[in-house]
Amino acid sequence: MRARIVATGSYAPKKVLTNKELERLVDTDDSWIVERTGIKERRIAVEGETTSDLAYNAGQQALERAGVGASQLDLIIVATVTPDMFFPATACLLQDRLGAKAPSFDLSAGCAGFIYALAMADQAIRSGQANKVLVVGAEVLSRIINWQDRNTCVLFADGAGACLLAAEKGDRGILSTHLGSDGSNGRLIHIPGGGSAQPVTQESLDEGLHYIRMQGNETFKIAVRILADISLVALKHNNVDISELSLLIPHQANLRIISACAKRLRMPMERVYINVDRYGNTSSASIPLALDEAVQEGRIEEEALVLLASFGAGLSWGSALIRW
Repeated sequence: MRARIVATGSYAPKKVLTNKELERLVDTDDSWIVERTGIKERRIAVEGETTSDLAYNAGQQALERAGVGASQLDLIIVATVTPDMFFPATACLLQDRLGAKAPSFDLSAGCAGFIYALAMADQAIRSGQANKVLVVGAEVLSRIINWQDRNTCVLFADGAGACLLAAEKGDRGILSTHLGSDGSNGRLIHIPGGGSAQPVTQESLDEGLHYIRMQGNETFKIAVRILADISLVALKHNNVDISELSLLIPHQANLRIISACAKRLRMPMERVYINVDRYGNTSSASIPLALDEAVQEGRIEEEALVLLASFGAGLSWGSALIRW
């Protein structure tokens, strides 16, 4: 029994923030952003729009496309680093809004969150614990960005993507998932304040400890190597050559990282899906949003081999090889 993705969905806030508009907010310019990141615009949630709102829109779309009712779900997993609140879990808020009764929980693994959630859903189906699982990656990163820090505010944005997985016999579905982490480098991408280590105080707010902090150069070097390595692990595990891949969908963090990873893998860029130019880095939402767009554009045919690979805070990383 395999876990097969039977439908996808996505949602991006309507508000578009272009590089030109960012020039009025911080010391940067369009050419600088495009040259270093490949990003031209990104989506930003409007006031009152929450992570659970984005998750609902993406999840509901996946269910409607599959013709599956929320009451048929056996499990809901939401990957996010920007939950509506510490608790209850955003997945529980989503469960209630969808009208589902399934057990629901959040998963936090930075930008690798969706791959981690996909792996958990895969195991639940393979073990017989679930038949239908809704996996959602959703983020409102604009609420944890320091808009005066040009090294981070140009990168991160908001969005959501969802996949409905169902148990099916046969060769199609998730062939394998592979996860990894290295906490010794956790401070390369982190938010120091707001948790039990440094609770919210007026001093922590004044110091901006509740915003994303990232050491970009060090992160870049590690990301390129690990994205390529974890991709090769998936291919080797399944005895698949890179030439057999129909599409590589990497985490949409930075065009330079994606290009460098593809070069290491000797993967032609025409078989690498890219939408970072339009959405920026949406963390856990990045891969499912890109996957849904690829499906809707007809980029993935039946029986095609699709490789998902991601890297993010933790440091955490993961890959998944899928026969569509």
